[in-house]
Amino acid sequence: MSIEEKKAQAETRVFKAVFPDNTNHYDTMFGGKIMSMMDEVAFITATRFARKKFVTVNSDRISFDMAIPSGTIIELIGKIDELGNKSVKVEVQVYVEQMHSEERFLAVTGKFTLVAIDENKKAIPVIED
Repeated sequence: MSIEEKKAQAETRVFKAVFPDNTNHYDTMFGGKIMSMMDEVAFITATRFARKKFVTVNSDRISFDMAIPSGTIIELIGKIDELGNKSVKVEVQVYVEQMHSEERFLAVTGKFTLVAIDENKKAIPVIED
């Protein structure tokens, strides 16, 4: 399988309902909760791509473009963005939808760098030659 085919196959989509226990006093989703979900989707995406153990070493450019209100549905989409020797960069997008409407908006985007590790937690190549 080619690298591009592996990237396509590794794309990860997760849907969640936004309930009040995940929101703040403004009735919008906690930023830290969104970041946690995004990190998990990035981890799943990297793992599905290489089928190796990964740890997150960096998150950057996380943009909260709109608040995510309680009572909505979110979709998190993880895609391999860059491939290094021992790391992958995963872009995660978070879309928000009203439960009873077709409207859908991009709410949050971010990039996560994950490193492949062995059983001794030492960095290893993502792709074997």
